[in-house]
Amino acid sequence: MTTETTQATHSRLKVVAAFAMIYVVWGSTFFFIHKALAGFGPFLLGAVRFITAGLLMLAWCYFKGYRIFHRPTILHAGLMGLLLLYVDNGIIIWVEQFMPSGLVAIMSASAAIWFIVLDKPNWKVNFGNLPVVIGLFMGFFGVVMLFGDRLAQALDASQRQANALGMSLLLLGTLAWTIGSLYSKYYGRSKGGESGNGLVGTAWQMFIAGAAFTLTAAGRGEITSFRIDMVPASAWWAIAYLIGMGSIVAYSSYIWLLQIRPATEVSTHTYVNPIVAVMLGAWFAHETVSYSQLIALMVILASVFLINWDAYNLSALFSKRKSRYARLRENVRTRAKIRASLPTSSETPPVEKRFPTNG
Repeated sequence: MTTETTQATHSRLKVVAAFAMIYVVWGSTFFFIHKALAGFGPFLLGAVRFITAGLLMLAWCYFKGYRIFHRPTILHAGLMGLLLLYVDNGIIIWVEQFMPSGLVAIMSASAAIWFIVLDKPNWKVNFGNLPVVIGLFMGFFGVVMLFGDRLAQALDASQRQANALGMSLLLLGTLAWTIGSLYSKYYGRSKGGESGNGLVGTAWQMFIAGAAFTLTAAGRGEITSFRIDMVPASAWWAIAYLIGMGSIVAYSSYIWLLQIRPATEVSTHTYVNPIVAVMLGAWFAHETVSYSQLIALMVILASVFLINWDAYNLSALFSKRKSRYARLRENVRTRAKIRASLPTSSETPPVEKRFPTNG
């Protein structure tokens, strides 16, 4: 195996691993956030999670010799951290206090559609790719099916006003997430080109978002009312998981994928995360999974398959088959022309018999 082939295989494995992180790990964070909220206030949870993760990553980057205090990197990171982590995640945390989680998941999944609408540099590619467009709307329909029963409860007249406010805020959150992600993709890289700028920027995003969460938690009185002796062990384990896997590993994978893969493809995590959340609820909380939910899971997986149509190189696969069949038909036509040009037995000229003569 050549060096280029080895590097290509290694790169593909890194991409697959990064997608696994944002698919599975972020899907599991719904479960661990619920566990952590047993001992932490919602905004205090965000503060502890992101400040700790940011400091750990900054310390690691410092020991690796990366440039930590680079003003353009910090400014870009601050904007992305506020949009991606503070606004969107903060709204989700706050809204889940009075809205069903199913409706929150549906509204959050709409971010995948906003990616194709707002990603102007790729409008021609996105809107001209029929499998991607069908897959995006199919995935959103699958998420609606997945939480159909909770959606019906959320549309109850007694909760209509609160749900209208929550849905408006969630729409703002998904827009902030999409805009922050696209900004990260097209403008988030530092122009300095120094090694480690991506990791340093991600670390500053989490730290700055954590600082914003801290100010909000202080304003809401969550810090003064916090009792460390009242935090159960399960909440400590949950927040450790959120810091290590949910923030450092999964969020770093997300920012990295945005730089190398199409934004619409990366956004499919908003469809897969609810699947993981439902499966974990069924496994650990003994929640039942209905037949309609199983059908919804298959619809969502089919939508992800369509959105990643080009990533799986299916178009090239079909074109190869088509060209193979075309070559076969051309060979058949060539053989037929050769047979038609050959003289038949009745047209074969007589062979002259020659006898040896006496010398």
